[in-house]
Amino acid sequence: MAGTAAALLATFAATAARAQTAPAPAADRTETDEELKKKAAKGETAFLAPIVVTSDRDGWKNPFTTPAPISTAGEDEIQLFGQRNIGNVLRAMPGTFSRDSIQNPGLSVNIRGFEGSGRVNAMIDGVRQNFRFTGHEAQGFVYVDPALVAGVDVQRGAVSTAGGAGALAGTANMRTIGIDDILKDGKNWGALATLTWGSNDVGFSEMAAGALRSTGGGAAIAGAISYSNPGDYQNGDGITVPYTGQNLLSGLVKGEFKPTDDLTVNLGAVLYDNDFSANSYNQNVKSNTYSAGVNWDPDSELVNVRAHLYYSDVKMDYDSPITTGSYAGRHIDDQGIGFDISNTSNFDLGAVRASAIYGFEYFHDTVDTYNTVNPTIGGGVNPSGKSGIGGVFSETTFSYNIVDVIAGLRYDFYTLDGAFVAQPGNGAGLPAGNNELDQSEGRVNPRLTVALNPYEWLQPYVTYAETFRAPTINETMLGGSHPGGGIGMGPNPFLDPEILKGWEVGANIRKNGLLTEGDIFRIKANYFYQNIENYITAGLGQGGSVMFVNNPGTSTVQGFELETAYDAGFAFGSIAYTYTNTDLPSQTNGLGASSYMPDNVFTLTGGARFLEQRLTIGGRVNYVGETQGGEALFGPQADWAAYTLVDAFANYKFDNGLDLSANITNLFDKAYTPALSNIASAPAMDTGRGRTFLLTAKMQF
Repeated sequence: MAGTAAALLATFAATAARAQTAPAPAADRTETDEELKKKAAKGETAFLAPIVVTSDRDGWKNPFTTPAPISTAGEDEIQLFGQRNIGNVLRAMPGTFSRDSIQNPGLSVNIRGFEGSGRVNAMIDGVRQNFRFTGHEAQGFVYVDPALVAGVDVQRGAVSTAGGAGALAGTANMRTIGIDDILKDGKNWGALATLTWGSNDVGFSEMAAGALRSTGGGAAIAGAISYSNPGDYQNGDGITVPYTGQNLLSGLVKGEFKPTDDLTVNLGAVLYDNDFSANSYNQNVKSNTYSAGVNWDPDSELVNVRAHLYYSDVKMDYDSPITTGSYAGRHIDDQGIGFDISNTSNFDLGAVRASAIYGFEYFHDTVDTYNTVNPTIGGGVNPSGKSGIGGVFSETTFSYNIVDVIAGLRYDFYTLDGAFVAQPGNGAGLPAGNNELDQSEGRVNPRLTVALNPYEWLQPYVTYAETFRAPTINETMLGGSHPGGGIGMGPNPFLDPEILKGWEVGANIRKNGLLTEGDIFRIKANYFYQNIENYITAGLGQGGSVMFVNNPGTSTVQGFELETAYDAGFAFGSIAYTYTNTDLPSQTNGLGASSYMPDNVFTLTGGARFLEQRLTIGGRVNYVGETQGGEALFGPQADWAAYTLVDAFANYKFDNGLDLSANITNLFDKAYTPALSNIASAPAMDTGRGRTFLLTAKMQF
């Protein structure tokens, strides 16, 4: 993954510069940031392998030593390419994309062409984000301030541990700034601040964070606040793209407590408040997440318990119409509560070494919607209701000689409850009037990986896995009609879950000292072939009314994903490439926006380091191939044309903790429309952002 590699390599450069040492070969290992800092302080070589140890340290693994399609991006990657939109970071990961709604600042993660309605479990600090609404948009957004994001971790395909319940295509976790991101060099106090100015109506944005740790490390607390107020930007033709500004205030508070050496308690709150204009309305979204975690790790190979309890509250309000005309109004409140608990046991079975993770997870959300102009008509196309998703899971790795066998098994289940009104002649053939929904179902989902380690530098693997995704409240209890009259929409409580089955073949290659002493070279590549049954899209029921339906038969998604990284200290480069081929039925704008992946996505990142590796200068080329719009219910949706963008960046790190960066995005001011984007509140035009300069000063002390 080019994005991942650039961030990792930039981090590597920063560490080497502070230590004033040259990079040296080392085996991949999961050293923590604190261990690296201690080595640098002692004058030892501080080699950082091309991974990000996302310290939560929730056991996120090194992508280049893990026989699974996982990717990660760290702080440097986000600072260079994701300040305005975390979607830019996702789009540089193989097999991963995002819907760019242009006006709505929410993030919708796409993995291998699967998007929305829980197909990807998108999280903030491990807190599942289930907020969804039906409109001319993606069917679900994550609202998080890019300025507070310190890392992004993505796993494509089946996840047989916590977070995998109901996740058809994978997971994506946005890790926000924590205590260890602020404190450095073993200090018990510290602060972090960034100030960014951008052209093209980006303006100024500010973020400040601070942390304090008690003597002895028994307790620590951190807080951060961020503000930005960008205006409407111009495209490559110099035309203003309307309603693309926002007014965002966000913050977080985190605490860590260690009452004993083997017990750690973490508390956190991430707060988000944004005003913007999208889908014909001036809107406000408040998204708050709260979490508590416990890790008990006594001196035992059999016990390492992790528990996580969390609550999320997302409120969306349509305040007023952007232009004069009819005003339908909308209020959606999605309150979710969930938890997961797991234990890790390590044991020997003669010549076989085994490690098992097993546990349980559950998430329940309550959705309340109503029309703010006329509450008596309910939520219109957006129903109220309750849903639950959970699972019992286990994943055991057996290691013998050069062979690793990873056996995962889940039993996942879901529930749906609510009341809805069926209109006469509805498409599902329901009796007219009030109806109750009380639905539940479960399924066993296996996952099996066989990996070989014939050489230190080579790890081929093959995986077979199954997943499923439950129908949502929005899909089963759809109602109302298009605002202002028009197309009638109806419920379908008979929807079956989507089921995904497929194979993957891949390999990791790791080589140090390939061309010069001390360089590093990494390759991660895989081919996947997946069949999906009961895929849910908008369709026509009896009498021609619009509803969600299961498509008959089986659809196929297949593709190839590649990421490479090379770093010689004085220069670095990386490549990410994705090819996707699919015969999935088309989604329909307004009832699940088009979500096909581009046929080809290619990202090349490269640069050089100067002045004892304190100065980094480089660039990125991003090619996005043609993207299908598909055949929608009422005619074809327009395809997105292919485009190529060029970015440039420079960064200088001072000894005193000051870090200066300069970025130019869309260097050649190309006019284009981002793939998987839409704009419902403006005339037709190219909506991609034109050339934009960003200057960032970051201070950490």
